Amino acid sequence: MHQLCVHGSSNGRAKSHGIEAPVVLPEKIRCIQVPIMVILLLLVNIWCTFLFLHFDLCGASSRKFDLYCIFVGTSSHSKLAQYSTYPEELGTVSNNRTEQDLAGATKPLEGQERIHTQQPVEPAGESNGTDSENIKAVQRYMKILRSLASKTTDTAATPRGSCDGRGIFVYELPTKFNKDLMAQCSDLLPWSDLCKFFSNVGMGEPVPKLGKGWYRSHQYFLEPIFHSRISNHPCRVDDHNAAELFYVPFYGGLDILRWHFKNVSSDVKDALGAELVKWLAAQPSWTRNSGADHMFVLGKISWDFRRTDSRGAWGNNFLLLDEMRNPYKFLIERHPWELNEIGVPHPTHFHPHDDGDIISWQLRLRGSPRKHLASFAGAAREAAAGSIRSALIEQCVSSGGDCGFLDCSRGGCMRAEAVVELFMESEFCLQPPGDSPTRKSVFDSLVSGCIPVLFSPFTAYYQYPWHLPEDHRKYSVFIEEGDVKEGKVEVMERLRKISREEREEMRRFIVQQMLPGLVYGDSTARFDRFRDAFDIVVDNMVDKVKGTGR
Repeated sequence: MHQLCVHGSSNGRAKSHGIEAPVVLPEKIRCIQVPIMVILLLLVNIWCTFLFLHFDLCGASSRKFDLYCIFVGTSSHSKLAQYSTYPEELGTVSNNRTEQDLAGATKPLEGQERIHTQQPVEPAGESNGTDSENIKAVQRYMKILRSLASKTTDTAATPRGSCDGRGIFVYELPTKFNKDLMAQCSDLLPWSDLCKFFSNVGMGEPVPKLGKGWYRSHQYFLEPIFHSRISNHPCRVDDHNAAELFYVPFYGGLDILRWHFKNVSSDVKDALGAELVKWLAAQPSWTRNSGADHMFVLGKISWDFRRTDSRGAWGNNFLLLDEMRNPYKFLIERHPWELNEIGVPHPTHFHPHDDGDIISWQLRLRGSPRKHLASFAGAAREAAAGSIRSALIEQCVSSGGDCGFLDCSRGGCMRAEAVVELFMESEFCLQPPGDSPTRKSVFDSLVSGCIPVLFSPFTAYYQYPWHLPEDHRKYSVFIEEGDVKEGKVEVMERLRKISREEREEMRRFIVQQMLPGLVYGDSTARFDRFRDAFDIVVDNMVDKVKGTGR
């Protein structure tokens, strides 16, 4: 028997600064004897009622795999509880950035507004904008790009098989613009044979240790991955007159790679891009709307296609051609001040085929123990002046086991399973800028359920308006790069201050809400419940250009 006691005055526990303290009960208390079995039955009844309501809400959807609602804890379209205020440890990005913050980003171009929108925006010119004004312009541009995204995140909004007014035309380009570049895989880089990465239509060789849908994907091979997927799109049409959206399968990133380390002239580097725009100009489908309803997907960063000096050794001038003003360009790193460029996720090693593959991986992440507070997979940049990496490596290796370090300078990061397993064992993943502001590792960490710690807003916050939430505190921690370099912040100590509850909520948001939209399915993927990174791009683009010029 248990005693159930009640009294007239207020009771319970008092809170002082978030800590519960016991309250002394009054002297006059009425108690009754309650059998323990009655209490247990009451608790079971409450639990069953909650479970029924939860299942009923999840089961209201006609989509497959609604058991996911029970096993993972919520439906994919439910609202997560949000903190009313975010702790200081998560970090915020200030509008008042310094010149150092802009050092790693492409400088603004004068007069670069080219997006087809009714909302006027004044471009930030290099000659008349302060650093603070340029940053505010980037943030303003990101808001505009987000406004172009489809409002829904529900795949059921456009029923599979319903392609009325959503035709997609995929150009059959001469093979020199794509397939012939793949055939040069053994000679793209002087020190490496990349042919193995082109297996499985660009996804690479399978990684059985990680499970179904995992491959050794190269970070620059988005072009064949996207091309193979859109070629199998159910809304693809053969008649360009029936199309709303036009995809140009130019493997411009591979064209960049093949000349990077060869002693050739700028004319040679620029030749293929110039030939392509000449070929397109002769197509009626291009001239109909001057390319405004066309899209390119390029597997390198924007800077590589913007060589302004004809004597420059790096890159080509493809994105500076007049013909490339109107089309939409999707790159793994966008130009921050170019409105017709949209950043898309780097290819990760995970390429699911259907909803079941995604759900299986989400469940696996949910049960993965996190034995490291943080981890870093990378190498020092000794030649890069002011690089933060050396400071982070020093803090990581001296943390007494709290931080796992994978040295990429010795080839450790070439094994997909080594990187993914490290991230799966870590609460936080340190993500300093790489050779450019963005990093493939950011997406590897998110897909592994590891909270990224960022040190520059250009690494993610100003790059991916359609794939990352505007509120970066939901999925990442931001620490000022300058504070780390100057010794003002000890990164590991900052991360220790983030409570376990906050970490779990962020991870839950990453795994359940974000993860499906960060990966590219395989070439024949079909999702009913989710939209992957490819679906998000194509759905948004069709909605954007629908009816343009027709």
